[in-house]
Amino acid sequence: MDIAVVGAGAWGTALAISAARHGRAVTLWARDAAQAQALSADRQNRRYLPGIELPPGLRVASGDLPPADLYVVASPMAGLRGWLTRLADQQAPVAWLCKGFEQPRSGSAAHGLLGHEIAAEVAPGLACGVLSGPSFAQEVARGQPTAVVAASEHAAVRDALVAAFHGSTLRVYANDDVAGVEVGGAVKNVLAIATGLCDGLGLGLNARAALITRGLAEMTRLGMALGARTDTFMGLSGLGDLVLTATGDLSRNRQVGRLLAEGRTLDQAVESLGHVAEGVYSARTVVQRAAALDVDMPISAAVVALLEGRLQPAQAVAELMGRDPKPESA
Repeated sequence: MDIAVVGAGAWGTALAISAARHGRAVTLWARDAAQAQALSADRQNRRYLPGIELPPGLRVASGDLPPADLYVVASPMAGLRGWLTRLADQQAPVAWLCKGFEQPRSGSAAHGLLGHEIAAEVAPGLACGVLSGPSFAQEVARGQPTAVVAASEHAAVRDALVAAFHGSTLRVYANDDVAGVEVGGAVKNVLAIATGLCDGLGLGLNARAALITRGLAEMTRLGMALGARTDTFMGLSGLGDLVLTATGDLSRNRQVGRLLAEGRTLDQAVESLGHVAEGVYSARTVVQRAAALDVDMPISAAVVALLEGRLQPAQAVAELMGRDPKPESA
């Protein structure tokens, strides 16, 4: 099997490294020719994964996309529509790694779409899916044990992703609940900002546990409204990814919350990271989609108000704690 990973950021590079280490034929495609040249010359991704060597068998390319038996799009959410349009006529399976809702487009509905909904619009005949779950790129690239989920309505796509990436350090579980897996990946980034805020304010472990648990309830409500199964949110792409992103020190979204709690502006917080924190860009789209479905997501809404400057950190906490009592199942 020839695998083409399209996009040489941290996660795309890490996944390509992992597959190549397990003996797969992998090409890592970089949009920028200079970046591809640097990757080939240095045999490492100095910007995103410094110090981690590319395996000898990992090929690097730019320019025309190479022929492949599986294409994996490792772009930000904003680039997914363009890539799915470009790959729409491919006979090979296509999967994406990005997590979130697309920003609403001018003249379209008032809310953004998940990846599989974009695919249904621009590439309805494409056999495609998503690879998601609790996975920091640095740990995958180092060969530390990780488990992820390959989600698709097509069994052939799930099988291709398992065959491509399952190995001694990366376990790949198959799931046909694409909506559930994608909602988990989108919402957990927003909730991680809230948890980082909680930690930055020194509110304690009780508060962190409450935020994660009630955040999981928000995530599940939105997923069910979009046709997902509840059991998906107790798995790797739901609870697993939420716990990792909300508590891990490598989480950029958690770092944003901590920096805001310290008094940094949003611009200062994002600039200090040097990498994209998807929750910053997807928070509003998550809340917009929830509002369109009449789904209550108070933690996510408080994060949006915080990011937009309508609430200060302490005010966001006070607003959440001041809500009227309700049954836990509500």
